[in-house]
Amino acid sequence: MTKTIIFSPDAPAPIGPYSQAVQVENTIYVSGQIALDQATGKLMTDEGIVIETHQVMRNIRFILREAGVDFDNVVKSTIFVKDLGNFAAINEVYGSYFAELPPARETVEVSRLPKDVNVEISCIAIV
Repeated sequence: MTKTIIFSPDAPAPIGPYSQAVQVENTIYVSGQIALDQATGKLMTDEGIVIETHQVMRNIRFILREAGVDFDNVVKSTIFVKDLGNFAAINEVYGSYFAELPPARETVEVSRLPKDVNVEISCIAIV
């Protein structure tokens, strides 16, 4: 098995012992992304859930682009949220990145996320 590490300088560097994404054959596994703006170093949690979710999706886009794919290649995603009361707003933002044929997905409420963010999203894409 050949494992290729995907790293985008535009997305936040990992905050632990993991890679932004790993590609094995034609499958790309993107680690959970939070709303950290790599350009400014600012965590977008005080900007509201809509802006926070857009930043998460931008970070995922940076990583997918580095791997040579885009949101059309995503087949599965997982959304972790601190408060399911934010589900409608997160869902609307998330859906705007998938014009057609959205991936399979689950959304899970959790008690806490890294850096106390409100939303974290991971995904799997096929080349």
